[in-house]
Amino acid sequence: MKIPAERLDQIANRFAELEARMASGTLEGEEFVKASRDYAELEPVAKIANDVKAMREEIAGLEEMLADPEMKAMAEDELDEIREKLPEAERKLAVAMLPKDSADSKPAMLEIRAGTGGDEAALFAGDLYRMYERYAAEQGWKVEPVSMNASEVGGFKEIVANVTGTGVFAKLKFESGVHRVQRVPVTESGGRIHTSAATVAVLPEPDEVDVQIEDKDLKIDIYRASGAGGQHVNTTDSAVRITHLPTGIVVQQQDERSQHKNKAKAMQVLRTRIYDHLREQSQGEEAAARKAMVGSGDRSERIRTYNFPQGRVTDHRIGLTLHKLEEVLAGPGLGELVGALIAEDEAKRLAALNE
Repeated sequence: MKIPAERLDQIANRFAELEARMASGTLEGEEFVKASRDYAELEPVAKIANDVKAMREEIAGLEEMLADPEMKAMAEDELDEIREKLPEAERKLAVAMLPKDSADSKPAMLEIRAGTGGDEAALFAGDLYRMYERYAAEQGWKVEPVSMNASEVGGFKEIVANVTGTGVFAKLKFESGVHRVQRVPVTESGGRIHTSAATVAVLPEPDEVDVQIEDKDLKIDIYRASGAGGQHVNTTDSAVRITHLPTGIVVQQQDERSQHKNKAKAMQVLRTRIYDHLREQSQGEEAAARKAMVGSGDRSERIRTYNFPQGRVTDHRIGLTLHKLEEVLAGPGLGELVGALIAEDEAKRLAALNE
């Protein structure tokens, strides 16, 4: 995709203007925050644009040298080298200029729930959680459980966790959907392969300014917690249920002994789910742009199968199969899948721009 020369000049001029404003020392408060954000977003684009412009200028200069018999051979060699590099640099620039998802830089809330398959599904949900924990550790991210409902046989019926760090949502957003596992359960004496499933939802976590929640829009119920968790669970009214009346979203939290802590965690989950609800509404209005992305974003969509007997993982959206199941579950192999999904998404969005 060839970017017009005028567009390269616009990028260079805008970046120079931002640099001058940042160096002026006159920016304060919100103005400084906005300029800093714009500068950080534009800097990598400006660098690639500058490289592309330099390559084009060098090609023009070398083409002029072809008229000189003494310089022709050297100019041809250099031309071949630069002409080979230029298309990749222009592709990188086109990708860098694609509209950004405003949530890409945000932390995320990871929700994993056991689906069909009973105990085996809960064990698989536990495997998926550990996979994301290991991948997060590799990325230098931090994972903190918010709430969990452990299964008696191990694993989780449900677990919700915060994942914080650089570019969390950008890398994990394509993980939302139904993950399917095919393996022989530990409890299966006949050695038959069972198919179980777990659902994963990755929601961007908003800043407080992204979602305004008014007290009048909330219905808060306090009740006695139930289930495993120690003696305090059944003797204190510490569990909290919050209903957001305008959207009907309900969040319950009972993991902590303190009603105050449960309420704080429930509000954090509620804010994230309301933000996700608002994003889905706006994306529904941008259906054409949404179509260009990898997958539908529908969390009921089966996206990936983990086949233990054959040691393979298949992502159904991009038709990619990796024969390295253990590596994927250990973290490093998941990075390969994430990279392939991001590359496919970029390719589809670039193609949509050219239609």
